[in-house]
Amino acid sequence: MSFYELGDERAKQFPVSFTDWEAKARELLAAGPFGYVFGGAGAGDTMEANLRGLRQYRLQPRICCDVSETDIGIELLGRKANVPFLLAPIGVNSIFHPDSEMAVAKAAAKLGVPYVLSNVSSTSMEKIADTMGEALRWFQLYPPRNEELTRSFLRRAEQSGYSAIVVTVDSTLLGWRETDLHNAYLPFLEGHGMANYFSDPVFLSQLKQSPEDDLKQAVLKALSEGNNTRLSWKHFSTLRDWTKLPILLKGITHPHDALLAIEHGADGIIVSNHGGRQLDGAIGTIEALPEIIKSVSDKVPIIVDGGFRRGADILKGIALGATAVQIGRPYIYGLAVGGQAGVEQVILNLTAETELQLAISGKSRIRDVDRSMIWKIDQPL
Repeated sequence: MSFYELGDERAKQFPVSFTDWEAKARELLAAGPFGYVFGGAGAGDTMEANLRGLRQYRLQPRICCDVSETDIGIELLGRKANVPFLLAPIGVNSIFHPDSEMAVAKAAAKLGVPYVLSNVSSTSMEKIADTMGEALRWFQLYPPRNEELTRSFLRRAEQSGYSAIVVTVDSTLLGWRETDLHNAYLPFLEGHGMANYFSDPVFLSQLKQSPEDDLKQAVLKALSEGNNTRLSWKHFSTLRDWTKLPILLKGITHPHDALLAIEHGADGIIVSNHGGRQLDGAIGTIEALPEIIKSVSDKVPIIVDGGFRRGADILKGIALGATAVQIGRPYIYGLAVGGQAGVEQVILNLTAETELQLAISGKSRIRDVDRSMIWKIDQPL
């Protein structure tokens, strides 16, 4: 996509850089919703580690290469995607825009970007599936304590045409998020992000009263299911037997855990520290990625997220061995600023920038990007 194709009237209405999108979202959102997506765990050191990790690498372009035709498409678990990035699972989208996940789903389907729907979405997985049609989508699962509820979520995802399950394993407890604590803000308590629970027959059968009659108890029940501190490798092996869909484990930053994930049946790994929102002082995802790539050795696809803001960031992730990267905060800021149109513009900007950066680096195809393209420095700014 040519940079100049973005110069339509809608493009002129929206920001271009990530920092400007973030600033505009800050203007429009109340402190609670903005802090929920903006903030990290503790002092924010893990968020900074994600960004610092990307700054440790520099692209090393080649010249006099034919880049008259470019291709940034990839293949993910047997399906083709137009771009080398996915929209990461971020919940409670109703706190950012009235159209919530529906706006994101429409943008993703229209532009051919894979969308990972959050377990704690404000729109049910069935409604998102109806909106997206045949477009590529995965469903994120926080494995519930209750086995029947887990099976129900998996069945619903299969029946709704989701092509993979992303099991998030790094947030069985909520991190120490100082921004949310300062704002005394937890959106779930207001009923946001409960759509998949409140539309599930197994979950509803466990309530004494409907969510309409007793919202507080329904929410607390859902949160207790999601905070599954008993989750273990044994439980994951059992979960693996309950679905025919491919399963990716999200939240891995240790190479030994990557190997254990494959040993227990994972079809893919997502190197992630939950956007720096769980463990303060944890390793950055780009810092963790090379050792995980080395230990896994092409056994399964590896996706990475955490701090990816620009086309250059995407190239760095791919160059280090990732199959694709996930984008989180950028598209949420787009949602907050402009609903579906805002998400579309973020995707268009990122797509154009990635394609342009690829060509300027001397490559015509994203699948040709490799470690030879980057240089590591000792002290990033």
